[in-house]
Amino acid sequence: MNERFIFTRHRTVCYRCREDADQIVKAVSAQAQVICSACGATRIFIPRFEDTGAIGTCTPIGRYDIWNLKTDAPCKNCGVAGLHNLVIGSNHFTTRCHNCGYTHFYRFNLEYIAQCPLAGEEVSAPRES
Repeated sequence: MNERFIFTRHRTVCYRCREDADQIVKAVSAQAQVICSACGATRIFIPRFEDTGAIGTCTPIGRYDIWNLKTDAPCKNCGVAGLHNLVIGSNHFTTRCHNCGYTHFYRFNLEYIAQCPLAGEEVSAPRES
């Protein structure tokens, strides 16, 4: 994710590890990510559609609370570095520029745990002969 669009943090209880930890929020054209700083649980969202004329935000009801965040970021549409609304749920991620109204809708695609659980643990795989 070399393109710099949205990069912020949101402190909340992680859905996986239940720790009160920073959730790192990143969004670029190709994908958006939410990463728990405590356990590494990562949710990947892929683009669904973009719209400069969309009014409001896409907020389907999900399993967990919806985050309504605001952050400063450069807009990929108008180029102005300014306030953006972020609406993040368990199955969706929306960004909207306050300056031009450019809205980027993402949908949930993949979830993984970034930390390797094998350090110091026995691997249950056949041993080489």
